[in-house]
Amino acid sequence: MPPVRDAVDVAFLAAVALAAATASGHAVIYKRDSRSAAIWVLVIWILPALGPILYALVGVNRVERRAAKLRRGMVRHRVDRQFPTSEPGTHFTPLARLVEQIVGRPLCACNAIDPLIDGPNAYPAMLQAIGGARASIAMASYIFDADGIGAEFVGALGDAVKRGVEVRVLIDDVDARFSSSNAVKPLQKAGVNVAVFNPPLVPARLHALNLRNHRKILVVDGTVGFTGGMNIDCRYWKPEAPEAAFRDLHFRLRGPVVAQLMEVFADDWQFTTDEALRGPKWFPPLAEAGGCLARAIEAGPDEAFERVRWAILGGLNAAQRSIKILTPYFIPDQTLVAALDAAALRGVEVDIVIPEHSDLPHVHWAMFGQLWQVLDHGCRVWTRPGSFDHSKLLVVDGAWTLLGSANWDARSLRLNFEVDVECYSVELGAHLDGLIQARISASRALTLEAIDARPLPVKLRDGLARLFAPYL
Repeated sequence: MPPVRDAVDVAFLAAVALAAATASGHAVIYKRDSRSAAIWVLVIWILPALGPILYALVGVNRVERRAAKLRRGMVRHRVDRQFPTSEPGTHFTPLARLVEQIVGRPLCACNAIDPLIDGPNAYPAMLQAIGGARASIAMASYIFDADGIGAEFVGALGDAVKRGVEVRVLIDDVDARFSSSNAVKPLQKAGVNVAVFNPPLVPARLHALNLRNHRKILVVDGTVGFTGGMNIDCRYWKPEAPEAAFRDLHFRLRGPVVAQLMEVFADDWQFTTDEALRGPKWFPPLAEAGGCLARAIEAGPDEAFERVRWAILGGLNAAQRSIKILTPYFIPDQTLVAALDAAALRGVEVDIVIPEHSDLPHVHWAMFGQLWQVLDHGCRVWTRPGSFDHSKLLVVDGAWTLLGSANWDARSLRLNFEVDVECYSVELGAHLDGLIQARISASRALTLEAIDARPLPVKLRDGLARLFAPYL
């Protein structure tokens, strides 16, 4: 063999070894999950030429890094006003302190939180608030259709502009880019100031489906807010066939917590447009409205990383009697699974209600691929029949409630921008606990025996789908 070729081969082998050593070293140092790190190190050294390239393309977490970079240097707005604050004064006091540490917002007293069940209750309440607006409307929606009920929102927002109301609408880029019925152009035509959240510079860029704004926020005149799981989507509004409409929960908020919801929108709007929403038009003085302690929890893959997940963990660990969960997508990580199992094993009644039918089959498969992990330790799982249920709710001991946009999956808890609200109120908690119990009564129990009895091809399908849980 010629000496030159020998030298080239040695140089190539040295380069491959250096790349493999560098990639595996990065995995060992930066991967949070030791199992993930071990798998990547194995892949890198089994495929020493291809492994480092695969790791560089899909193994390095650029989402969190890019998210932090996106908002670096942006001054976030916080209302310079003293709101009435308090602590629960119960076994939830440590939970309230934990959430304050991770969120950096006070727990506000004197709020009123009203549940709005399904589109026929939520949409008219929101349209009524928009119709009565005098100063300002701030609205963010992951999906905003221009068809059906969406056309009524476009018309109401356009009418508000004509009345001299300052209107700002923020729609996520995924809906604006990929939905032919999105409301961006109709809103612009109606004179509404509308912006698109985080459009990628290159449409095919890998992170295009990450860093999404999944928040649903409506704040009118800075005094009344709406949030929850409901998009502006004709699938939630079918007067001609109400039994076929998607089901969901939304909430109307009044009191000091509305300012926190408005802060979240103002930060997103400033990030997207560079316009700072300030002053009494957007942040007026707020009167006491009720007896609920509440706090907004914004979360995302930037500096607000995993805040909702921390709140969920705190709530599960604080439970003494009951945990009730409504979620359309239940694919928790192993830490959340362990917290649920530990609660069940110490005698807490854990009930998880999921839809019998899903709008995303691959997510449904992944759910069924890991439900045995909670059923095996005493948690109870219920499937609600009928049309798809998109509700998101966590109630602990009938006194602590977590509501908002986040699902029990990695996309919501790690990759998306979300907003939830924690509420300390026996009155609200008992009401929502009863709502979930009513749904359980109309649902079917899913047993470990039923999971084990799935045909082998179905088990393989569900297990393969579960492998993609970190990205679903």
